[in-house]
Amino acid sequence: MTRSLSAIACDISANWKNVYFGAVPYLEALRTLDSIHDRYGYDDADDIVRRFLSNAKMWRGEQARAIKSELKGMLG
Repeated sequence: MTRSLSAIACDISANWKNVYFGAVPYLEALRTLDSIHDRYGYDDADDIVRRFLSNAKMWRGEQARAIKSELKGMLG
C-alpha cells in the first residue's frame, strides 16, 4: 500500500532536523498532498516530489535513503 505524501512529509520532518532551505517549500507542499496525482497550485505532485528530491541531497542516513527510495518509487 502506498503511503500518502503528507504522511511521508511528516516522517521527513521528524527525521531531518535541519532541513536544507531549498527543500523547505517542497516539504511544506508535500504536507498538503495525498497522492502523486494531486496538484499543488499550478504544479503536479510529481513535480513537487522531483524538486524536493533534488534539494534533499544533503539529507543522509538510513531513514533518508528509505524515504527517498519510496518517493522515487512513486515517480515510476
